[in-house]
Amino acid sequence: MLWGLLAAAALALFARQVAAAWPDPAVAGMDGDLQRVILWYTVLPRAAVAILAGAALGLAGLLLQRVLRNPLAEPSTLGISAGAQLAMAVATLYAPAAMAWSQGAVAFAGGVLAVAIVMALTWRRGLEPVSVVLAGMMVALTCNAGSAALILANGDYLFSLFIWGGGSLVQQSWSPAVAIAPPLCFGVVAALLMLRPLSILGLDDASAKNLGLALNATRLLVVALAVWIATTVAAEVGVIGFVGLAAPALAMLSGARSLRQRLVAAPLIGAILLWLTDGLVQLAAGQGGERVPTGAATALLGGPLLLWLLPRLKMFEWPSLSRAAATARRSDTPGRVLLPVAIGTLTAAAVALLVGQRPEGWFVATGPLLSELWEWRVPRLALAAAAGGMLGAAGVVIQRMTGNPLASPEVLGVGSGAGAGLTAVILLDFTAGLGWQLAGSVAGAFLALLAILATAARSHFGPERLLLAGVAMSALFSAVFTAVISLGNAQSYILLRWLSGSTSGATMPQVWMAVVLLAATCLPLLAVSRWLDILPLGTGTARSLGLPLRCARLVLVSLTALITAGASMFVGPLSFIGLIAPHLARLCGLAGARHHLVGSILFGAAVMMVSDWLARMVAFPYQMPVGLFASLISGPYLVYLLGKGVSRHG
Repeated sequence: MLWGLLAAAALALFARQVAAAWPDPAVAGMDGDLQRVILWYTVLPRAAVAILAGAALGLAGLLLQRVLRNPLAEPSTLGISAGAQLAMAVATLYAPAAMAWSQGAVAFAGGVLAVAIVMALTWRRGLEPVSVVLAGMMVALTCNAGSAALILANGDYLFSLFIWGGGSLVQQSWSPAVAIAPPLCFGVVAALLMLRPLSILGLDDASAKNLGLALNATRLLVVALAVWIATTVAAEVGVIGFVGLAAPALAMLSGARSLRQRLVAAPLIGAILLWLTDGLVQLAAGQGGERVPTGAATALLGGPLLLWLLPRLKMFEWPSLSRAAATARRSDTPGRVLLPVAIGTLTAAAVALLVGQRPEGWFVATGPLLSELWEWRVPRLALAAAAGGMLGAAGVVIQRMTGNPLASPEVLGVGSGAGAGLTAVILLDFTAGLGWQLAGSVAGAFLALLAILATAARSHFGPERLLLAGVAMSALFSAVFTAVISLGNAQSYILLRWLSGSTSGATMPQVWMAVVLLAATCLPLLAVSRWLDILPLGTGTARSLGLPLRCARLVLVSLTALITAGASMFVGPLSFIGLIAPHLARLCGLAGARHHLVGSILFGAAVMMVSDWLARMVAFPYQMPVGLFASLISGPYLVYLLGKGVSRHG
């Protein structure tokens, strides 16, 4: 009944669009011809693309969820769509002949590479859901940062590709609909023919092998089919997020119990969702023209949908993600451990300041040359160090508050929340000063962290579901960024620069603000380090030890939001420093909260300074985003944590 009403609503919106574009018999000549062209080559193809793309994404999502036994798998969460977009951006710049030959082939190559990376990184954990989604998030964020860096480096030449990649369904011909239809039809037929293998794939690996299924070959074949379907949509209309997640889940919640029923229901629901969303986008656009791509609108709906689905989705039981944290050794002399860490951080600063490249080759800056470089290198290096230290401190607080060793400001979407607050300020006044930008970032980070913790507490989330709630929050804010960037104005370029995490424009006022923030937030954290020692022991133990839980959590959440907002405002949302720095400190034996905090700040500063140096040196004389390099350094460690000590099932 519900889906019939939604389909009727989509049909009503479509009828309104057709009526508005229907040729007026009283109009003749070129005006009448123009009306007919708009109807037959814009309005009707757009509806066809919305229906076909929605059905294709619903089918692709269902296949990925089935083969990976993961209710949260879909092209967006696995990084397939982002990989396809990055491949198309790279090909547009460096291999335009490949784009002219086949956009679909380029997108397919990027999507296959992205999902191959995700599967390779999580294979040791048996492709368990949380690891797959986290790895997919890491791949997607890295691809998005790479795309942003290419756009910033090439200006307007690629900016239109980014706007298009936001998922615009505006059409000028029937070609996209004709391109999407064959993979969709082939996918439906292939899925029905493979009904028995797909049913067996829903079992555990051992049972599937006992039933004679060639497990790995079947899994790879189905994944390739799903990637082909999804990347065809991405190549034709850009990135459409969360339809592939929502359609299979809603099909199941609507009563489709058997796999055959879901193979019919998921594409139908996907088609209705995208068709209805696109109709609402056109309705909201009015006479002023469409400014928000349909893909961004679906993601705006998808983030809250994922938060709503998490308590209702059946998750498989897997080895706890917190096992690795218990194995860290504890040093009896933490002060002696901190000394070499501090020396290493100072060494990283010295190398980043003195060592560099010029057309003649490598050099070490001294004397007059160092004086010339000082005003250019010191601000960005100091800003990177302060931001890295702040993220390291925030990571310690979040991991200890949640009892989750894989929590961090980046993973839980707190950094993206800071970006959403910054976006709001920039939209109101893109000339706003640092004070207003910081205020907006703090408000966004505070609300994001509060929402995550409140949702987790209300729904009794474990560590795994808390991380997935963070993924949903990140996706929601990413949709906001995409919508704003798609406006193509001055604010768009400011936000793109922030997303890439560039420190090339660092100024001394920014440095002083970052240093003051670091001191003003980390000193109070050191003062209340006893709270951070007690909170991981659990609520009951904390109360019995006299800890004022409500007050402690409010203070820690506020300080964490302020730290994250400050760091994210300067280096963007993509770094994973808040994840890796606390682990590096813990591995050195810094288990006590106070020493753990200091060590994490030092490690965060060191990793970010090394990232800044690599961003300047790797593509000399061009400069790359520091956030991208920080993620490339920290990302592999995330993968190591996901696979540590866990062998593949079966």
